[in-house]
Amino acid sequence: MHPIFTKRERFLLYITAWLMIAGLLCVLFAAMSALTWTEAVALLFPMSLVYALMSLAALYVCRAFPLQHTLLYKLVPSLMLAAVLTSSLWAVMGKAIAVVLTRALDFVELDQRYDGAVPLLLAVGTLLFLLSIVVHYLLMTFDAARAAERRALELQVLARDAELKALRSQIQPHFLFNSLNSISALTATDPAGARAMTVRLAEFLRTTLTVGQQQLIPLKEEFRLAEFYLSIEQVRFASRLSFSAALEKECENVLVPSLLLQPIVENAVNHGIAYLVGGGTIRLEARRNGHAVVIQVSNPCDSDRPRSTSTGVGLANVRNRLERLYGNDARMVVENRAKDFSIALTVPMQIGS
Repeated sequence: MHPIFTKRERFLLYITAWLMIAGLLCVLFAAMSALTWTEAVALLFPMSLVYALMSLAALYVCRAFPLQHTLLYKLVPSLMLAAVLTSSLWAVMGKAIAVVLTRALDFVELDQRYDGAVPLLLAVGTLLFLLSIVVHYLLMTFDAARAAERRALELQVLARDAELKALRSQIQPHFLFNSLNSISALTATDPAGARAMTVRLAEFLRTTLTVGQQQLIPLKEEFRLAEFYLSIEQVRFASRLSFSAALEKECENVLVPSLLLQPIVENAVNHGIAYLVGGGTIRLEARRNGHAVVIQVSNPCDSDRPRSTSTGVGLANVRNRLERLYGNDARMVVENRAKDFSIALTVPMQIGS
């Protein structure tokens, strides 16, 4: 489709510009030719509308001679030739209009006096067509820039989605590896517990396989998954592990990245509760803070626990996902105190349907 017709605003602006040009042509020809004001208006307004349509052909001239790939010594003569030919055709059509007006409206010898205005008409027509070529070059450049910008944004979105999928797919093996280690540890000391944990793990994996394919899920569903995981770990730790969840009502349907809390609660279990003889309670909380939601996971820890040999994949995954998805609108704050460890996530308040 012609770029003038792609947007309503462009089309209206184009028509308005040509109506103004028609008015200027009437003034010019009434002052510099043998035409009266009435004759100028009757002749030049229809001629201007005809030339407005003819000037749309400048698009195809611009496409035939792109600025980036046409040498200057070829470009200028080609454009001038196109402008002169179009202007000449316009003058011939003007002659036909003058003949019709002479016979229909009894304009005395208008068709003959028109011949004296042809040189001025050719000059003006050539300049107008050259101006139309410039306008079309500008439109093509603008549209090309917008298209390039749109493609760049689409590539950024695709790249971001690919990164998010890679990060999300990283969670499952990481979680499964930790869970299998836990089951392995139980097989020697508590075979029945190992079996129970295996059954619950299978149920959990069935759930997360579906949820993990979604980029965003309601926060209440994310809390439910975290609690499900902690109930699995309770098989291993028994009374040493307890947990509590406090989710504000207005935060329940806030959309968050799926399995966002999974690495955090794993970290709370494996690097917090696991090193405490008496165990402890993992607390999950979510509250509204202005236009954002603050999600906090905290757990007791032993300040004298051995330094972790973990590569930190889980928490790095959370931080990267937040950064890719929300940019500077989200943050992750880690507080590692002597007896307490907590991670607070702040995400935009995006409500799901």
